[in-house]
This record gives sequence, structure tokens and C-alpha cells, in this order.
Amino acid sequence: MKLFISPGACSLAPHIALRETGATFDAVKVDLATRKVETGDDFLTVNPSGKVPALTLDSGETLTENPAILLYIADQKPEAGLAPRDGTMDRYRLLSRLSFLGSEFHKAFVPLFTPGTSDEAKAAATTAVKNHLTALDKDLAGKEHYVGADFSVADIYLFVMLGWPAHVGIDMSAYPALGAYCGRIAQRPAVGAALKAEGLI
Repeated sequence: MKLFISPGACSLAPHIALRETGATFDAVKVDLATRKVETGDDFLTVNPSGKVPALTLDSGETLTENPAILLYIADQKPEAGLAPRDGTMDRYRLLSRLSFLGSEFHKAFVPLFTPGTSDEAKAAATTAVKNHLTALDKDLAGKEHYVGADFSVADIYLFVMLGWPAHVGIDMSAYPALGAYCGRIAQRPAVGAALKAEGLI
């Protein structure tokens, strides 16, 4: 398998998930400005949207969008316990959280990472992100994991996105439950290995 990534982007989530399962894969860096991979090839031939992550399977088929990729990775090695069993309520809860992260939460950050965004739009986006953080902090107070009792791909995805606020001037000390949560997730060996491989630590 080949996982197309940009260091620190949401593609870090499937990178961590693959390491959690012990899968064999190649991580291929993409320059999102030029849409070129590190070999110089055109990334648009892999994913016409030009976005990461993209996961090219050994069959040649390519998956895009984090919820689909993360569930695929989890389902390839169910004994790793990264997703509840299909057909259970916990599975549907996981899908709900992955959908929220991939749409509402991710969307709120976009103006803050987009050059040329007006101050007014940035202020509105910052407010939206903070509102989500407040709700997440309340949700995770006294809880070990984001969905149910076990570590899952939803924890991986949320952990990655909780690394972004500090890069857009949002003080995470206002969200103590999220700080404690990230501290726990960061101790996982697969997380550290992925962060190191992407040059983030």
C-alpha cells in the first residue's frame, strides 16, 4: 500500500492507524502547493482533487477521504480493535464521530489555513473552532476515549486535529480535558513513530 501524506495534515491520522495495525506501507509525501509527490510525479493522477490522504491499495484501487480510509485500515486487522464490529451501535456512533470530524470540525479550520482569508472570516472561523473545542472538552471530561470504552480510529483522527489550534493562535490551555486526552494519546508508540517519521517531533 501507498499512503500519500503531507506532514501534519489530516493524513497523519491514517499514517498512525497503519502503524497501529502493523501494516506494511510506503508513506509518500505530497507538496500540496505544486500537487507533486516527492518523486516529481503528478499527484492529481492519484487523487484528482489534489487532497491528502489518499491510500493506494495493492490492487491498484485508491481510497480517499479519512472516514473511509480509517475504517478500511481498521477493518483489515480487526484484532487491533481500532473500530467496533460492523452492525453494532458503537460502529454507528464511530461513523457519526468520524463524519463530524471530517466535515464540521475540519471545515471550521479551512479559513485559518487559507492564504488571503479576510480578518472577518478568520475571526468567524476562530469562533467556530473554539465552539467545537468547548463542546469536545465537555464531552471528553472524565472519559478515556472519544467513542465508547476503547481506543479507536476516531481517537486517532481527533488527536491529529487537536494539534492544529496551536498553529492558528488558539490557546489550548482553556480546554484541560482535551489537553489530558492528547497527552494520553501521544504516549502510544505508533503515534510517536508516525510523528517522528513526518518530522513533527
